[in-house]
Amino acid sequence: MSDLQKVIEDLSAESAELDELLADLPASRWKEPTPAPGWTIAHQVGHLSFIYRIAGMAASDPDGFRSMMASIKDGLSEAVNAALDEYTALSPVELLARWREERAAGIRALAAVPDGQVVPWLVRPLPAEILASAGIMETFAHGQDILDALGIPREPTDHIRYLVIFAVLTWDFGYEARGLTPPDVQFRYELTAPSGELWAYGPETADQKIVGSALDFCLLVTRRRHRDDCDVTAVGPDADAWLDIAQAYRGPAGPGRRPGQFAKLPA
Repeated sequence: MSDLQKVIEDLSAESAELDELLADLPASRWKEPTPAPGWTIAHQVGHLSFIYRIAGMAASDPDGFRSMMASIKDGLSEAVNAALDEYTALSPVELLARWREERAAGIRALAAVPDGQVVPWLVRPLPAEILASAGIMETFAHGQDILDALGIPREPTDHIRYLVIFAVLTWDFGYEARGLTPPDVQFRYELTAPSGELWAYGPETADQKIVGSALDFCLLVTRRRHRDDCDVTAVGPDADAWLDIAQAYRGPAGPGRRPGQFAKLPA
C-alpha cells in the first residue's frame, strides 16, 4: 500500500467518525457555540466542507485552483470567512448534505493523484499525501471543537498518525506565525500512540526531545489544548519553548485555549 493510500484511509476514517456524530445531531444544536470565538457547530462544518472543496479542486483541477487563488484579493482568510456565510445560511440538513458531498469529492480527487505528482496549494505545491495529512489535521482540529461544544470526549485512534507526521514536518509554522527565526536544531519526537505503539521521528542522537502522548501532542499542535493540560514534555530549552508556540497550520496562531479550560485527559 502506498503512503497516499494509507493517508487516504486514515483521512476517510477520521472524517467518517465526525460524520457519524453529525448525522445524529438535532437541528437545534448546530447553532451551539464552540470554543472558537464566534463559531458555531455550523461554522465548523462549513469550514471543513470548504477546505475539502478546495483541496479537491487542487487535486482534480489544478488550473482552476490556481485561477481561484489568483482571484482572491484579500487573502485566504477572507475567502474562508466569505465562504462561511454561504454555508451557515444553509439549514442543518442542507449543510450536512453539502459536507458529505464535498468531503467525498475531495477525498476521491486526492486519492486519484498519480504517484509522484504534486498538487498546487496555498504557498507551494505539495505531494498529495501531505495535503491529505493536512486534511486529517483540519478534521481533527475542527472536529475537536465540535466535540468540546457538545461535551463529548474523543475516542482516540491511531488515525492521528499522519497528523503527528504533518506536525513534525511543519514544526517551523509556530515561529513563522510570530515572525520568529527557528533555532538551528533538530528535535527528537517520541510519542505514544492510542494503541500503545511508540511513534518516533527525528534524529535518535538529538539532545532536545518532545515526549508524551500522541493524542495530546495533536491537541497541542492544533491549539485545542493548552500545554499545561497536555501529557507532552520537553527536554532542552528550544524544545520547551517550542511547546508554547507549536502549531500545525499556517497563519495567525489565534488565542488558543486557556490553561484548565478543559479537563486533562487520563493517562
